[in-house]
Amino acid sequence: MPRPRSNTTDQGKTAIQVIERMVSLLDTLAAHPDPVSLKDLSARTGLHPSTAHRILNDLVTARFVDRSDPGTYQLGIRLLELGNLVKTRLNVRDAALGPMRELHRATGQPVNLSIRQGDEIVYIERALSERSGMQVVRAVGGRAPLHLTSVGKLFLAADDTRTVRAYGTRTGLAGHTRNSITEPAKLERELALVRARGYARDNEELEPGVRCIAAGIRDDSGRLVAGLSISAPAEFIQDDWIDQLCLTADQISSALGYERDE
Repeated sequence: MPRPRSNTTDQGKTAIQVIERMVSLLDTLAAHPDPVSLKDLSARTGLHPSTAHRILNDLVTARFVDRSDPGTYQLGIRLLELGNLVKTRLNVRDAALGPMRELHRATGQPVNLSIRQGDEIVYIERALSERSGMQVVRAVGGRAPLHLTSVGKLFLAADDTRTVRAYGTRTGLAGHTRNSITEPAKLERELALVRARGYARDNEELEPGVRCIAAGIRDDSGRLVAGLSISAPAEFIQDDWIDQLCLTADQISSALGYERDE
């Protein structure tokens, strides 16, 4: 006697189909800032009105969708709650560590991750190995003035002129080497170059014999939250690394939810 045919596969296909329809409805609602009518949702998703209505009712019950006026819908507060949970779990160091190691393997030089704290940058992570052949002076946790570092210049370049001048007055733009930028006008010209290029340089301004290039890392709101830099002996720094550095910084930014405007 033949065994009854299992409907497990059919049930799986049905479940996937329901999920696809739910996502289609959510995507359509996300594309519109105002509440959308059932008629429009049906037309835009290709779903029969009764099917769309049934799924929307389930999404309303789960608070993924809010029913605005009768017959109109918008995204629900539950999505914001879940989004905030995901955001709190996204840590720039965790997002950066893998790409940093890949960049180090490609360049053979130390790759640094830094954040801003007040008038200084703080090194929070580094990818390096013995083959880099360069001694790192500032360890993880070390600090440096904004105007003397490539990452610090990224943060200053994100400030307006008034804020940069206040920084100069506050710090006195003290220098560490003969290449350090210690004049306000020269710093402003340097920051204009950073904005135009989309990356920053340190030309032996913090440590003699060491040059750096840096690119910014942004979060989902577009805010500059960290900088990624490559440090190398002055005579060995290569412009060929710039594109790779910027691509790596963009990769980390994407992992934090940043979407670059096209």
